Amino acid sequence: MLGYAQKLGKALMLPIATLPIAALLLRLGQGDLLDIPFMAQAGGAIFGQLPLLFGLGIAIGLSKDGNGAAGLAGAVAYFVLTATATTINADVNMSFFGGIFAGIIAGHSYNAFHATRLPEWLAFFAGKRLVPIMAGLFALVAGAISGVVWPSIQGGLDALAHAVSTSGAVGQFVYGTLNRALIPVGLHHVLNSYFWFGMGTCQEVLVTGAQAAGQALPALQQLCVDPALANTLVVGQAHTFEFANSVNPEITATVKEVTETVKTGDLHRFFGGDKSAGGFMNGFFPVMMFGLPGAALAMYLAAPAEKRSQVGGALFSVAFCSFLTGITEPLEFMFVFLAPALYALHAVFTGLALVVANMFGTLHGFGFSAGLIDFVLNWGLATKPFMLLLIGLGFGALYFFTFTFAIRAFNLKSPGREDDDEAVEVAGEGKNGDLARQYLKALGGHDNLTSIDACITRLRLTLKDRSVADEAVLKKLGAKGVVKLGENNLQVILGPLAEIIAGEMKSIGAGEDLSEVKLP
Repeated sequence: MLGYAQKLGKALMLPIATLPIAALLLRLGQGDLLDIPFMAQAGGAIFGQLPLLFGLGIAIGLSKDGNGAAGLAGAVAYFVLTATATTINADVNMSFFGGIFAGIIAGHSYNAFHATRLPEWLAFFAGKRLVPIMAGLFALVAGAISGVVWPSIQGGLDALAHAVSTSGAVGQFVYGTLNRALIPVGLHHVLNSYFWFGMGTCQEVLVTGAQAAGQALPALQQLCVDPALANTLVVGQAHTFEFANSVNPEITATVKEVTETVKTGDLHRFFGGDKSAGGFMNGFFPVMMFGLPGAALAMYLAAPAEKRSQVGGALFSVAFCSFLTGITEPLEFMFVFLAPALYALHAVFTGLALVVANMFGTLHGFGFSAGLIDFVLNWGLATKPFMLLLIGLGFGALYFFTFTFAIRAFNLKSPGREDDDEAVEVAGEGKNGDLARQYLKALGGHDNLTSIDACITRLRLTLKDRSVADEAVLKKLGAKGVVKLGENNLQVILGPLAEIIAGEMKSIGAGEDLSEVKLP
């Protein structure tokens, strides 16, 4: 099950990768920036179809060869599943879960039926053409079941969302800590999907003449409010909207339109106009922009003087990557296996960062990750962003001093402080897939690999015999770590190079002789 969960986590990355362009278009098109309505609507359209994109992306991600037929089957399964369920019970709202279920159905339908042969008189519907048909039939059954059982599940999820959102510091701390704790096994995307895309619901309302504390706001504004409140609003009448923990806790405006658009999840609601959303994203900015770079500086200064030049370039590059884009895995995997205690401290600090960020009343969000790009781009939507910067500086200092103390006081291993026999010799990339051939040979060749996948920073592999993989050689080739899941699943942490290496490994012929490939 752990191996399957990692495959699902990898598949989720494809639809999630659409969020940066969606957030960019939506934000730049707003009235306080470029004021281009069609650009904002374009970005909003992507957010509005996220469940469908989940169905498409997960189907392709779970399919054996990433074929487009699986994506088509994902769309068919999503339409059939949701239409069936809502016809049976109009109150059913499966949100992004509908897309996940549809993607799973379609992905496995593709793997089971893409090579199926039928009698000659039905041959037109054989093979890949059969996949959407079968996915639709399975989705019909799943939709009928969902129409009956999902209302109870939906009620339980709503209760969970309410419990977490009202638990204050406890819920924020647990989520932040688990978010980092699950990174080594690649399951954090599964956790994030619920908090960012499924927790909490609001309904879009268009208002005019908005004012907050006597100050006029943009003439036409989009708000996202509790659906129960939206049902009581009357077009043309003024109403005072209350938003907890917002820079504008009360907004008085005239209702222009109560739309049918419903947004779910902290991320979706933040960009949809819910002035109280962002409480499960804000705390990541202090960690990714300041905390981890502070940790990198501590590890650099803790390294022996003669090794600082060796580790300094690598630490600086991954720290800058974390600061600018919010991609943290290359830095985290430089110490998670060398010094697990430091990583445990990092996970706890992340939970603490969410608590502190919310304690000071800040709210912020991102379309991709909590780096400088998203921080600046979404400044206008944030609550107390300057305060969040100050919190970030505090966490930068916290990481630096605690990591420095822990490394020196307990003689922890960190980059540059490994034992001589554990030091990593990073191989050059070579040309024409040489590095990919080296990785393939170290893993036992194509004969030992049943599947090769990758996400942003890691190879996700299924091996016939995991003992054949030479972990020491993988690290000498440049792998920052190796994660073992179950009996046959292996993750090799490479950083942003992972998808390139995976693609080159797949392109190497199964019969190619690797005996001449030299390994370090």
